Amino acid sequence: MATGTASIEPAPIRADELVQGTSLWKDAWFRLRKNHVALFGLYTFCTIALLCLVVPFFTGYTYEQTEISLKASAPMEPIFLRTEARKAGEPKKSFIALSNLEDEFLEKSQSDRKAIVAKIAEGEVYQEGRNTYQRSSQRHVFGTDPLGRDLLTRVLVGGRISLAVGFAATLVSVCIGVLWGATAGFAGGKIDTVMMRFADILYALPFTVIVILLMVMFGRNFILLFVAIGAVEWLNMARIVRGQIISLKNQEFIEAAISLGLPSHRILFRHLIPNVIGSIIIYATLTVPNVMLLEAVLSFLGLGVQPPLSSWGVLIDEGSRTMETSIWLLVCPAIFFSLTLFCLNFLGDGLRDALDPKASKD
Repeated sequence: MATGTASIEPAPIRADELVQGTSLWKDAWFRLRKNHVALFGLYTFCTIALLCLVVPFFTGYTYEQTEISLKASAPMEPIFLRTEARKAGEPKKSFIALSNLEDEFLEKSQSDRKAIVAKIAEGEVYQEGRNTYQRSSQRHVFGTDPLGRDLLTRVLVGGRISLAVGFAATLVSVCIGVLWGATAGFAGGKIDTVMMRFADILYALPFTVIVILLMVMFGRNFILLFVAIGAVEWLNMARIVRGQIISLKNQEFIEAAISLGLPSHRILFRHLIPNVIGSIIIYATLTVPNVMLLEAVLSFLGLGVQPPLSSWGVLIDEGSRTMETSIWLLVCPAIFFSLTLFCLNFLGDGLRDALDPKASKD
């Protein structure tokens, strides 16, 4: 009696059992989304950057527009409209802050001045000679500086300058540091020794002194500020990239590329540097706040951006001189500056954890 063996067919795989492929960047985003502090830093920083970019177009003021009658007015302080009648032409209109309104009636006694200001503040229309005073709906959200310039506009425009300095100088430092460190690590031997000893000599010098010397030698130019700061911030990046390249250059895929006769520059830019891009992004994110702090220090020394331009460092320096009488001139830019630095550090720490290839998705 013939017997046969029955073939057992494998059960079909259901669609919900399929495991989709992933990548380093997808895994990194998955881990970053679980880090609520890093997400807070990312979203808050994007909001601040968007405010600095867009809102100055809608405030109704420019960063250099002065009006002495509005000098050192507090945030949301009442503003009054003064209309000066002329014999010919349109009447001249100007605005006066409540704290400066008494200065319009210096020829009167103190009691009369206070009585007039009280009437105008209550909404009455007061006429004195050719001038008519009445309440205005205009407000300065952050107040004004000693020259009557709108502080909100200056803080947001200053944010543009600080962020531009931070990112542009970081880009300069990344370009120099990555090329220097990757070349030294891949070449090895005497070339590596000479290049890194030169970096060690520069590292031993005070960064601020080097930047001051560059600014003094080549002038206080806004564009030069990017290059000057970036030129002294690349040393740590070079060390980090060199260490990563040394750990990778003996891997099998690099040995295979060498055995195939690929030129060194192609191995360096096509295979080695792309594999350390995660470390570069992490350190670049942490370099931006360091650069912004260095720019603030230079502003305190009078080597930052020049008036009428402003940065957060310049505004904090100006606010520190009048903090006893006009504390808002210090508090407003300091809040923006501190919050931005915190957010960038939170984001940098989150990216360091998210881009760690040894981290688990669970």
